[in-house]
Amino acid sequence: MKSLNKYLAANEQLIHATMKKVESHVQRQVGKWIHNTILLEEYEVPFKYKRQKKYRSLKGARVDLIYYPSTEEVAGMDFEVMNVVKINIS
Repeated sequence: MKSLNKYLAANEQLIHATMKKVESHVQRQVGKWIHNTILLEEYEVPFKYKRQKKYRSLKGARVDLIYYPSTEEVAGMDFEVMNVVKINIS
């Protein structure tokens, strides 16, 4: 719990969500990194994070995560995304 409070105290934009169900999980190789995108139940915005190794699919799992909102430009249009700082299986 101490590390959670450390994350949240360091940046006011961070949001902590618990027991969220993953509807979709996609992993793509980009250079040396694996880019992960998950969609959560009750959210219409993708959550993105990177890992160095491929991980098992989180589809259907419940997760706890710390994230912050951001925007990403694709084909000249801005889209809202959530950048994940920390993710754990509940």
